[in-house]
Amino acid sequence: MSRSINHKEAPAIMSNRNYNLNSLTEGQPKSKTWPALVKLVNLLPDERGKLILALATMVLYAVLSMLPPVLIGFTISKVLLSKEASTTLDFFGWHVLQGSGYGLVLTVCGVLMVIYLLNLAAVYVRTILMGGFGQQLLYTLRNAIFNKLQELPVAFFASNKAGDLISRINNDTDKINQFFSQSLMQFVSTIFIVSGAGVALIWLNWRLGLATLAPAALMWIYTKLISPWVKKKNAASLKATGAMSAEIQESLGNFKVVLAFNRRDYFRQRFDTANGVNYKAAVGAGIANNVFTPVYGLFSSMGQMVVLLYGVYLVNNGYLAIGFIVSYFMYTSNFYDPLRQIAALWSSFQTAIAGWDRISHILSLESDLPTLPVTAATASANGGPALTGPSNGTTPLLEFKDVTFRYTEGKDILRHNSFRMEKGKTYALVGPTGGGKTTTASLIARLYDASEGTVYLNGRDIRSYAPAERTKKIGFILQEPFLFTGTVRDNILYGNEEYRDYTNEQLTDVLHRSGLETLLTRFDEGLETKVTSAGEGISLGQKQLIAFIRAVLRNPELLILDEATANIDTVTEKMLEDILRRLPDTTTRVIIAHRLNTIENADEIFFVNGGEITRAGSLDQAVNMLLEGKRVS
Repeated sequence: MSRSINHKEAPAIMSNRNYNLNSLTEGQPKSKTWPALVKLVNLLPDERGKLILALATMVLYAVLSMLPPVLIGFTISKVLLSKEASTTLDFFGWHVLQGSGYGLVLTVCGVLMVIYLLNLAAVYVRTILMGGFGQQLLYTLRNAIFNKLQELPVAFFASNKAGDLISRINNDTDKINQFFSQSLMQFVSTIFIVSGAGVALIWLNWRLGLATLAPAALMWIYTKLISPWVKKKNAASLKATGAMSAEIQESLGNFKVVLAFNRRDYFRQRFDTANGVNYKAAVGAGIANNVFTPVYGLFSSMGQMVVLLYGVYLVNNGYLAIGFIVSYFMYTSNFYDPLRQIAALWSSFQTAIAGWDRISHILSLESDLPTLPVTAATASANGGPALTGPSNGTTPLLEFKDVTFRYTEGKDILRHNSFRMEKGKTYALVGPTGGGKTTTASLIARLYDASEGTVYLNGRDIRSYAPAERTKKIGFILQEPFLFTGTVRDNILYGNEEYRDYTNEQLTDVLHRSGLETLLTRFDEGLETKVTSAGEGISLGQKQLIAFIRAVLRNPELLILDEATANIDTVTEKMLEDILRRLPDTTTRVIIAHRLNTIENADEIFFVNGGEITRAGSLDQAVNMLLEGKRVS
């Protein structure tokens, strides 16, 4: 026998997690810069070869960039200022160039031209490699986020606005792409150039080198102090952009309601507020992103002042050849000018890391609807509280055992309810608005897990069913059906692998055998009728018909109808009732409705209100309970 799950253990397994992204990020430490960069690179293990090659080109670029200053300084000192007949350039003990007069100048210029052309090629190769890397990262990130969204439960989407999620998928990932495509290799190459220039400054004259590099230490301290503030400002800007996207999505998605109630001014005011917040956040991020450049410029000028003052002193005292003062100024520029670029690139880096923080919060989430091992599922016959509904000793199709449900940090919607539903019967859930009917249906379909207690399907803990297996057994028709842009055929076959490859003729034959063909007459072009996610060109009733066909065609063992006939006319409703009656005898129907004629043929009626699910008995008893419940509520 399989091991049973103690009800006291259930809350730990079925916790109602907080999925609100904005509240989850408040007060949380931000990602550290370099670990975040490593995580991003690790998303593309197959692209590391390109990254290494791009890095190698940047090392070559940095090394070659170190040669021109010393060549120019050598030329000035040994050729223009020296009367020697022949001159040799020694580089770390190697005789690199040898010659005299103007011929040596031409030779040096030729070498410089080769260096500049090689650097041009290195930059070109880097651009090609990193452009592809950035786009591949963008592609991978967006796929990862979208796939993660498919794994998360309904609670996640109930806690976050669609516009904010769209902003994270589009805007935040694009910030990362911009950095990797345009800035990363430039950022890395400037680090190599700065490092090489620093080494060259020390190599030419260690006294002057250390003095020239002193302002760089102040730069580093300033950067360490300011970077967290810059990242915070960029995170606030991205959050404000997401909030504004959410306002746009909400107002446009409900524009018919806005027009019907003449609430344009209301949404204008809300958008103006969100836009104002976004404006202030963007201004703050803009100031933060530009705060490095002027300070780095000041330190750069200080470095050149040091070269001028201390360098002249060293030349006068014979510690440094005058031609190498020019080299020093060039190396100082090679050291501090890239640091100015790093100032701008560092701001871009902080923006990318802020975007990664917002994305990584989604990627780190896990569904609170795990699939349990079948061996961990328990049979409903293993004791428990008294059940609402008859028991004939057979395994019911569905059973609630001591089920309590609450949303995150909220009061109990359902409290310690137990009942069972038998195969082939029709059940109705009635009760006042807000009483918990749709919540009960959501627990049956496992859109949520019970906070306490257990729901069983065919005698197994419903949590032990894989999503694909469970959705084949349970069909759900919502009051507000959602359609995908495409055709009627596309929508009725959504998630239906059995008939996916059927031709229209074969599918029509299946619909005929299922008694669904007559519903197609309501669409001008039958299966090929065009529909959109917004439902343009078809009525709300037609949308409901498509949802109805989609659910029935899957031939589920349990069919939930949540106000499924609320938006259709009486004639069509009769057609649907006939189709429901022709469903297999083993199909269990759960109907949620306010119209009494919809539930008059139900085998059993449950009254749902105040956290309790009570067997109502006859239709008259249900009506009395409903009226009493409305008076109480």
